[in-house]
Amino acid sequence: MRKTRAHGIAGWASVISGLVCAFLVSALAAATARAELPPESDEGWTLRKETDHIRIYTIEQPGSSFKAFKAVGVLDAPIENLMAVMASPGSCVEWVHNCIESYAFGNGGFHDRYAYSVNDMPWPVTDRDYVLRIRTRGDRSSGEVVMDLNATPNQRAESSSRVRVDRSDTLYRFTPEGDKTRMLWVQHTDPNGSLPGWLVNSLVVDIPLQSMEELERVANLEKYQGYQLIYGEGGELAGLSRSNP
Repeated sequence: MRKTRAHGIAGWASVISGLVCAFLVSALAAATARAELPPESDEGWTLRKETDHIRIYTIEQPGSSFKAFKAVGVLDAPIENLMAVMASPGSCVEWVHNCIESYAFGNGGFHDRYAYSVNDMPWPVTDRDYVLRIRTRGDRSSGEVVMDLNATPNQRAESSSRVRVDRSDTLYRFTPEGDKTRMLWVQHTDPNGSLPGWLVNSLVVDIPLQSMEELERVANLEKYQGYQLIYGEGGELAGLSRSNP
């Protein structure tokens, strides 16, 4: 039977609709893939720099011209001190290399919150700013605490004097080792815009190395001592409190 023109239009509409849906699904899958950090144990990690207790690795990241980095070290500070630093909204300026502004916003809490921060860039490169969702989890049995930080650029209006970073994913893993703490830091950031090669190299090597060394120092300041991790009845990490203010 010959199809009418109406049937033909409906058929094409169905095909186009299917193609659009397929495109959206593919785009969503691609975006999800870009957001995934490389596995900690991936054989592609290349050692770039090493000190007496910190090692920095890099790896190619699919879909980006910027490499991801992995920093591993045992810091001479208890995990409670380190978590006190990490939970402080403005602590970024104390330990993250080139961080010049940082604060929390919104109604989040210990487990799920938002933060805004600014990274100073050498002239004539424009400063970068971040809007991050920060999620924290842990359990009593292992003593390990894990933090995920992901860019959520649309949560705050952009500034005309800064470039908004819209792709950034970070994993912090803290594991107690007696009075010390093993820290794993995996991150991939696409800072947007055109950046010189020497600056890109410093971003993925110097920033984590200098930041972890500074975090070790800051965590031992008196204001970050005397804290304890609080666990729920099921052993899940519930929060952080100061035991002897």
